[in-house]
Amino acid sequence: MTARSLAEWLAYLEQLHPSAIDMGLERSREVALRLGLGKPAPLVITVTGTNGKGSTCAFLAALLKEQGFKVGVYSSPHLLRYNERVQIDGLEATDAALCEAFAAVEAARGEISLTYFEMGTLAAFWLFQRSGLDAAVLEVGLGGRLDAVNLVDPDLALVTSIGLDHAEWLGDTRESVAIEKAGIFRAGKPALCGDFDPPTPLLERVFELDSPFFLRGRDFDLAIDDRAWHWRGLTKEGEVLELHDMPLLDLPMENAALALQAYALLDLPWQSEQIAAALQQARVVGRLDRRRIDWSGKPLTLLLDVGHNPHAADYLARRLANRPVSGVRLAVFGLLADKDLPGVIRPLLGEIANWAVVPLPTMRTRPAAELEAALLNHGVSVAAYGSVEAALEAQCARAAAGDEILVFGSFYCVAEALDWLARRA
Repeated sequence: MTARSLAEWLAYLEQLHPSAIDMGLERSREVALRLGLGKPAPLVITVTGTNGKGSTCAFLAALLKEQGFKVGVYSSPHLLRYNERVQIDGLEATDAALCEAFAAVEAARGEISLTYFEMGTLAAFWLFQRSGLDAAVLEVGLGGRLDAVNLVDPDLALVTSIGLDHAEWLGDTRESVAIEKAGIFRAGKPALCGDFDPPTPLLERVFELDSPFFLRGRDFDLAIDDRAWHWRGLTKEGEVLELHDMPLLDLPMENAALALQAYALLDLPWQSEQIAAALQQARVVGRLDRRRIDWSGKPLTLLLDVGHNPHAADYLARRLANRPVSGVRLAVFGLLADKDLPGVIRPLLGEIANWAVVPLPTMRTRPAAELEAALLNHGVSVAAYGSVEAALEAQCARAAAGDEILVFGSFYCVAEALDWLARRA
């Protein structure tokens, strides 16, 4: 039999299980046992949350790499290439490595049906275990308690934020979401939370597990001024640590503060210049991601952000308000049908002068006509286009030098924009 290419493996995985999402650990745990998978690295940090997981993982990886650690990072979803999901020592896993890992999982699963995500998670763990890592940073795909990533017992478990998203799986209250997120905590192991006001179920779980708990606003926090940001936190012994006058970051500094508190618990060198340099190196494609382009001799800025729920939209609106542009902001916007349309657009109405709305390249898209109608009800300037590419070109033609074009609302929307940029390059 001819070996499958990565594209063929991914197509195969998509039809392997009767449903795309099937919460539970039993199937994955059994296959992990058959594969002999244990802890993927001596140090494991698991990260969940409604928003901010990707940037928190990026900050953690950058801090550990600065200390000479060989770090594996598992994240999802990807934007352009599946390889983005599995990074080893700063490099994406190759097609050949991923194919080998999928083949190993396929051989081990036998009669057990696995979802696309479960197959991918086990394949990542299989690669990590063979790579001689010093640390693994694992982003939870959905929720926490029943997510395949939660097969691994972490040394530290981080919850970035608790908001409403994926209500069909996690429930429609912050309390129900908190129960799922707190599922990544382990008895006696440090638990960290970047949410100022975590719901009671999360606090109760920490108490039940007797986990050392580090909460933003109580145990660690940050302050930001016009030119720098400042951080304070605690060592595992409870001693106060501080960092002052650190350069401002493009990625959310709230998530850097959470990553710093995790780093402070690891008994690693604490040198402010080294820490600041590491945080500056952290990048996440598609999250507050600025790109400069030349459009017919006209310099323009694109800002790509995958935010797709009200919590992310609120944060994005605050960042835009704090970073005004010399011209105006225009938007290219697409949204999935299961997302909260009023909650996503409301915070951004005052920041965007003109909207271009689009359908996304998936059956799950919300129609552009529906987006257009919702925005017209708010009296804003809006037009519908048939694709992200058409909307981008229309907004580039409309924009003046000094304007900024925000592309947001979905991973699908940002992925289409990245593809358009790559083809232009």
